[in-house]
Amino acid sequence: MSPRISDGTASVNAPAPATAEEPTATEQKGATAPEGTAQRLIEAADRHTAHNYHPLPVVVASAEGAWMTDVEGRRYLDLLAGYSALNFGHGHPRLITAAKAQLDRLTLTSRAFHHDRFAAFCTELAELCGMEAVLPMNTGAEAVETAVKTARKWGYRVKGVPDGQAKIIVAADNFHGRTTTIISFSTDPEARADYGPYTPGFEIVPYGDLAAMEAAMDRHGDDVVAVLLEPIQGEAGVLVPPPGYLPGVRELTRARNVLFMADEIQSGLGRTGATFACEHEGVVPDVYVLGKALGGGVVPVSAVVSSREVMDVFRPGEHGSTFGGNPLACAVALEVVSMLRSGEFQRRAAELGDHLHAELAKLVDTGRIEAVRGRGLWAGVDVSPDFGTGREVSERLMDRGVLVKDTHGSTIRIAPPLVIDEADLDWGLDQLRSVLES
Repeated sequence: MSPRISDGTASVNAPAPATAEEPTATEQKGATAPEGTAQRLIEAADRHTAHNYHPLPVVVASAEGAWMTDVEGRRYLDLLAGYSALNFGHGHPRLITAAKAQLDRLTLTSRAFHHDRFAAFCTELAELCGMEAVLPMNTGAEAVETAVKTARKWGYRVKGVPDGQAKIIVAADNFHGRTTTIISFSTDPEARADYGPYTPGFEIVPYGDLAAMEAAMDRHGDDVVAVLLEPIQGEAGVLVPPPGYLPGVRELTRARNVLFMADEIQSGLGRTGATFACEHEGVVPDVYVLGKALGGGVVPVSAVVSSREVMDVFRPGEHGSTFGGNPLACAVALEVVSMLRSGEFQRRAAELGDHLHAELAKLVDTGRIEAVRGRGLWAGVDVSPDFGTGREVSERLMDRGVLVKDTHGSTIRIAPPLVIDEADLDWGLDQLRSVLES
């Protein structure tokens, strides 16, 4: 297939900027602009933003499906999908229609009042999860914070743990968000450094090590209220635990009256070829922590979903969010749930995922790739240090019209929208192959 990338020739003649420092109104609106506009926009942003990100030097103006177009008219294949927030691609018609219809009716009430989309959202999301109750929030980090508060409150009110003694067991190399409490149980120096003092109450054990998990439970006894895990660790490089690990954790938690909380913010909602990554091991947790794709790439939507016994530990005024469960979010998320109910996106991720991993496995033979792993339309690719860094490979792919992102120095992550055409996926993989052969 020929690459669907323009030659960069501007199709709209944008006026020259008034100064070299600031973008013009045309450029800000995303119309095709002259060569050099992207660099000016990057420099303008750099002057007025905190430097907490190091994005690739591309300035996206529009997108559709699995393709994005920059301000200068160049097209790029998106193989990152907003870290799984864009499972259904950019601007999916069903999601945009749902959002536009709701925008004309009602966008926010706060939780001081009921609104007419809330009951349906909570009911249908609970049913999708096979659970009973939903606590909606906005971002993934908010959902994880809510899960931590849920587990502690459940431990004190239901399990009978002495006040202030609750322990939650987590895995090394996790990524659950960036709040002060969440980074307190991170092992990533970049996430933790200079943010102390840290929140106590967490025990960190090696990911995939069931014996270490059991030992931690023995060490803390009845004070353990929950185990919080990513069924697949995304930020760590799409790490899949060994077979039997998740069922083993499920057995340990059930036997010791401990909540098993699955952070499916990246791995859930179709990404791995099932609605939830836990399904691949036949595991049903006590608590699902959801986000990213739940908002369809349109609005931030997250939720904690569990049983009535667990969620009923909350009383009015003890936890909340002004925007959590707002009408616009509920309208979009309802459409996401409806789309997932068809099973179409899960099947597509499974089928294209098999193809993706078969093709990536061939690249290990080049000697430029040390390892490939993942599940469904999600893969971590470890670049040989002798060849280059993950950042360097990402930049070279960007030059060829493919967008991915590196993590932890040597790894690139591949997570296309689930709507990607197989031919486009193959073209993207051809570009990776060309980079590795160059």
